[in-house]
Amino acid sequence: MANLNNYTAALSHPIFKLVSQAAQELGIESYVIGGFVRDYLLARDFKKDIDIVAVGSGIDLALKVAELIPYHPKVQVFKNYGTAMLRFEDTDIEFVGARKESYLFESRNPVVENGSLVDDQNRRDFTINALAISLHPATYGELLDPFNGVKDLEQKRIKTPLDPDITYSDDPLRMLRAIRFATQLGFDIEADSFAAISQNKDRIGIISGERIVEELHKILATDQPSTGFLLLYKTGLLDLILPELTALNQVEEIEGQTHKNNFYHTLEVVDNICKNTDDVWLRWAALFHDIGKAPTKRFVKKQGWTFHGHEFLGGKMVKKIFERLHMPLNNKLKFVQKMVVMSSRPIVLSQDEVTDSAVRRLVFDAGEDVDALMTLCAADITTKNPNKFKKYHHNFDLVKQKIIEVEARDHVRNFQPPISGEEIMRIYNLGPCREIGQLKESIKQAILDGEIANDYNEAYAYMLNKAEKMKLKINVC
Repeated sequence: MANLNNYTAALSHPIFKLVSQAAQELGIESYVIGGFVRDYLLARDFKKDIDIVAVGSGIDLALKVAELIPYHPKVQVFKNYGTAMLRFEDTDIEFVGARKESYLFESRNPVVENGSLVDDQNRRDFTINALAISLHPATYGELLDPFNGVKDLEQKRIKTPLDPDITYSDDPLRMLRAIRFATQLGFDIEADSFAAISQNKDRIGIISGERIVEELHKILATDQPSTGFLLLYKTGLLDLILPELTALNQVEEIEGQTHKNNFYHTLEVVDNICKNTDDVWLRWAALFHDIGKAPTKRFVKKQGWTFHGHEFLGGKMVKKIFERLHMPLNNKLKFVQKMVVMSSRPIVLSQDEVTDSAVRRLVFDAGEDVDALMTLCAADITTKNPNKFKKYHHNFDLVKQKIIEVEARDHVRNFQPPISGEEIMRIYNLGPCREIGQLKESIKQAILDGEIANDYNEAYAYMLNKAEKMKLKINVC
């Protein structure tokens, strides 16, 4: 925690003096509120955005502040919301007029009226986000904490300012925000608040997929996302948002044989991968890498439990999830799908003799994403048996070394056969046809299988031999 006896020290950023001066010229009160104050008290770096609340017009205050800044930054005005934003140095400053809110049951968008600072603090989601510091000259640096938010910071507790049942019913997004803050800050959710989330979980249905994903993104960006996903599971929210994941939380026994709990395994994989990458989309891939196991689970006598084809089904399921939650249907989707579909390939390689041809095909199919795939698969090793853990990682290191050697020698990552389809058509005086595609594909497969090197002369000789067997004649014109 920061020094609780000197809140003025929080106001060292030069924007605060400018806001204070602008508010005084307009004859209104102004305060810095929310995340900036919370993070200062927690001695965390603030996230390059500052929220200012004015007891009056937030838009007028923003325009006045811009006048006082020598280079007069552009002010973005959002009249429908009564807010405005400007960028000062490297920080986004958002201005809003103090307001009070009331809600209709079918919507999280409130009916808004002008209000006092107390009204504005009442509408805040959590006590730790209702903290405000005065920018008024007479009380400059004074902390206003009507809900004992400082105490909740000290006790590491997420608590709503008002009745949590009403708070979460009014705006169900706050349920996800509570879990996200608990995960980010390492806090507990206060018991009544936790119970209210469970009671109001079905209200999440009025929240758009985009807003849900935004919160899930932030949970996945933490050091230990499993904390957030376990809270989502225990409150019942996860079953409403990602039932494909909760379907993994079952263990069956037949003829004395059981399989591992793939839900808790998945959370462990996600935590593991966070130690080695900040790529949130690779973390999404870790979250989804086993979702195909629930629908493909079968018990086969003399084999036990099988999950044949779970990677391919999982890839199809990923697309449906992206569509349902309105996630980007672009290269991000393709990347996550590729990681899920290929998630077992390096692990299978590490269990067998590592052949050059198998590694070539792995590198070719993964392309520029081969390193990300290897990071995912390393995180997938979760055995608690120390001997097996050591053996698997040793074998996995052999695969990684083999990839380096094969790539350095054969250059197969994203390669195209040395002889193009156009050249084959010219040589044999053919237009686009099945035979041209067969020849080009044969050359590619021969390179991947190690029959020939990734070299023009060897590929040309191979083509002539293959074409002769196909009874194709060279164009001598």
